Amino acid sequence: MRVSSLMKRLGLKLSLNDPRWGSDKQDRKPQANEGKKPGEGPPDMEQLWRDFNQRLNSFFGQKNRPDGNGGGSGGNGGGRPDLAGMRATAGAVGAVIALIWLASGSFIVQEGQTGVVYTFGKVSHTTGSGFNWRWPYPFQSDETVKVSQMRMVEVGYRNNLKNKQARESLMLTDDENIIDIQFAVQFTLKDPVAWLMNNRDEEETVRQVAETSIREIVGKNKMDFVLYEGRDKIALETQQLMQHILDRYASGVLISNVTLQAVQPPEQVQIAFDDAVRAGQDRERQKNEGQAYANDVIPRARGSAARLLQEAEGYRSMITENATGNASRFKQVLAEYQKAPGVTRDRMYLETMQQIFSSASKVMVDAKTGSNLLYLPLDKLIAQAAATDSAAAAARAAAQAAAASPSSALPAEVMPQVEVSRQRDSRARDALREREGR
Repeated sequence: MRVSSLMKRLGLKLSLNDPRWGSDKQDRKPQANEGKKPGEGPPDMEQLWRDFNQRLNSFFGQKNRPDGNGGGSGGNGGGRPDLAGMRATAGAVGAVIALIWLASGSFIVQEGQTGVVYTFGKVSHTTGSGFNWRWPYPFQSDETVKVSQMRMVEVGYRNNLKNKQARESLMLTDDENIIDIQFAVQFTLKDPVAWLMNNRDEEETVRQVAETSIREIVGKNKMDFVLYEGRDKIALETQQLMQHILDRYASGVLISNVTLQAVQPPEQVQIAFDDAVRAGQDRERQKNEGQAYANDVIPRARGSAARLLQEAEGYRSMITENATGNASRFKQVLAEYQKAPGVTRDRMYLETMQQIFSSASKVMVDAKTGSNLLYLPLDKLIAQAAATDSAAAAARAAAQAAAASPSSALPAEVMPQVEVSRQRDSRARDALREREGR
């Protein structure tokens, strides 16, 4: 409570412009400075103290002494303040001040926060959420820390991906290429005391550890791996390395997630890099097309080769078996020839001629009686014989049918055809006998 508000409640007013300021209003005696203009003389401090003491006594329920000098004057008439009133006033003021001082040690910790209490600048203990009290200043002080809040630091950019920080984002890969990486780190606090006492600039410490960790991980990998298939692995390894470094620093930080926001080559070489990427894609496409063509041609070629090998194997087996059979047949014929040479020779001749004539359609025969050649149209004879055979078969079928049904008779046109076929068969047999006799 301030002194001005206390004086206001007591009704005490001070005015430097009042000519009677500091003098007694009820029993005012002539003073040497009476008649002076306002501001020409010092105020009466004793009267001021008596008025203040009287107001204070009336405020605390005390009355004036019966001597009529007021609560602030003594019984000897010398104008000295009342010592008992002064002690009571001082005690009351001290009690109020003590209460205010003690009340200043109370503080409230919200849910999800932790209070840290310092004793003469050294951490003494921590408090949970709710109403708490500590010794007031200068003995103890407090500070609240949000332990459940998800905090985030940005590396390589600030608030927006377009607001790049080239000093943080440009990194060197294992194949000596420069890459631009922007990522965010999310973390919480697992030890608020370590967070406050072991870090000078907490978020800057986490940011520097994140930058150091990802530079080490990226420096061990190729550029293509970081750009494409290795992004998740890079983020996981960076998180693990950050946690290890922060634990060594005893920073009280628990890394929750590392998210790669943008991974790309520097802007200065972006166009050339895009051309290289397109060239690589064209190369992969052509390789895939060539592989597809090879997958189509090679199996067919292998199938054709296997088929040719099978055919060659079959032809070899056929030739071998035929040769083996011919050799075996020749041995058998030789054995029969040794037993009956003439008969075997004639039979061999006849079989040979039969094979020759079976594949020949025309035969020229030199008759012994004249010089003219006799032309035998064997193909036509064979065709006629086939036709005759078919007609005879039809006639026999008709005869059998007629025999089965006596009422039915052969047609008149069937009988001449049967007779003609019989004559042709007899002439063919006679011609064959004549050739054999010759």
